[in-house]
Amino acid sequence: MEAGPQNSSPDRPAGIEARLGTDALIEPGALIDPEALIEPELVPVELRPQRRLRIWQLAPIVALGVGGSLMFAFPLAFEFGDGGAVVAMLGLLLSCCSAGWGIMAARRVGYTWPGLPVRGSGRRADWRYIVAYTLISALLAVLAIWRVARLR
Repeated sequence: MEAGPQNSSPDRPAGIEARLGTDALIEPGALIDPEALIEPELVPVELRPQRRLRIWQLAPIVALGVGGSLMFAFPLAFEFGDGGAVVAMLGLLLSCCSAGWGIMAARRVGYTWPGLPVRGSGRRADWRYIVAYTLISALLAVLAIWRVARLR
């Protein structure tokens, strides 16, 4: 029984010895099956599961986002009284928390935004993308706060 590569000679693969015999002598004129001499090709198999977001990871993020967006949208759409602005701001807060939670979960799995390096790669982010993402986020925040402020 062969336990591993330490039991075979260094200049000969371990599987050929078992097929040809221990002395590995072949008689002249003997027919050799080339298939018997070829070792089966080893295919590398990944032992870790694929890095992707599962449904149990996405469900609470989506639920928080939906709840927050509904809390933000209904007071704005139906013009509630003084409490409408508070509910809308709470909905905006929940929506932003959901977005941040989703971004962090996606980044942990290995997804990244355009222009940003993969986590742990050691590369620096492109400053133009950072400025563009900051301006877009600031614009969305100003528009949302301005809309909620108009409720008063």
